[in-house]
Amino acid sequence: MKANKLTPEALELVAARFRVLGEPNRLRLISALEAGEKNVSELVAETELTQANVSRHLQTLTEAGMLGRRKEGLNVYYFIADESLFKLCELVCSRLHKDLAAKAAALKV
Repeated sequence: MKANKLTPEALELVAARFRVLGEPNRLRLISALEAGEKNVSELVAETELTQANVSRHLQTLTEAGMLGRRKEGLNVYYFIADESLFKLCELVCSRLHKDLAAKAAALKV
């Protein structure tokens, strides 16, 4: 990203996206949906979060365009609508892994 090329409005949009992803429970939900779509009950069981908490975070992720939803009877199924989430998570996790490995190596006697 070339931040100096972005307008202040564009930078605010980027920051808003990172704020949505800055909540660990939202990342847990995204991770739970990596294998495929699930309904709220399945997500509650998998993440051990409350139904109200799951619903609130799913709404935020859906409004941000990161998740999609489809209704089937009385159930609503959520799925990853923005596949770039996995690339972003992979980049961040890869960097964290490298940093932790370097710190572990520095601590060895």
